[in-house]
Amino acid sequence: MKVLINEKERVVDKASVYELRDEFKKNADIVILNGFPIKDDINVQEGDRICFIKKGEMPKKEELEALMASRHTPKVHETLKRGKVAIAGAGGLGSNVAISLARIGVGHIKVIDFDVVEPSNLNRQQYYIKHIGMKKVYALKEILTEINPFIEVEVLDLKVEKDNIKDIFNGFDIVVEAFDNAVYKALLVGEILKNFKKTKIISASGMAGFYSNNIIYTKKINDRLYICGDRIHEAGINEGLMAPRVGIVANHEANTVLRLLLNEIEV
Repeated sequence: MKVLINEKERVVDKASVYELRDEFKKNADIVILNGFPIKDDINVQEGDRICFIKKGEMPKKEELEALMASRHTPKVHETLKRGKVAIAGAGGLGSNVAISLARIGVGHIKVIDFDVVEPSNLNRQQYYIKHIGMKKVYALKEILTEINPFIEVEVLDLKVEKDNIKDIFNGFDIVVEAFDNAVYKALLVGEILKNFKKTKIISASGMAGFYSNNIIYTKKINDRLYICGDRIHEAGINEGLMAPRVGIVANHEANTVLRLLLNEIEV
């Protein structure tokens, strides 16, 4: 029967996972079967995906991508690899969304922003002190490439305006709105819905303060528009932005991207 071992197709006789470990990587500390690390031996089935990992060992380049995705549900990685997602804004929302999408292996990520990293960003955005003064898109590209060198990261250092939206977002499956300005949020959402009939857009509303986690939710507005957040607590005077709630909303957006790429259209 045919199985995948560290993403290489092998033809094996009827065997158990541990028997294959002893044959292919006897010193493996971690054994992952179809996305789940097993502690007890199991008989192998046709089409199983098995990964053998030695803790602390740098894998060969040709194995690294497969091992990075070994905790995925089987066949998910191939779909995500074909995904094209644009993120408008590289601040608290955008930087967090981008990192989650890079970690799951979305194949093409485009980030658009014109701002620079400054000290007050560091309480919630995915940058480091060394990035202060650097353009956000270039700092974020550096981070994403270190996380996952097997994806394409495209960045644009410019401001999104009505007259450049068509050029910037043409050809993308999903657009993530990650602005902190209500006027530009509305502009981007409206232009995407009007100009791209198949592109889906995920927006955010309400993430300020340190209110309950459990009032943050994702709402499907229609087949192409999804909104994440509590839709109440916007940033303002006496309503600051802090990493935990911003991160929760950002990962609502990222998980909605994941679901849509996998054709799961309900929230």
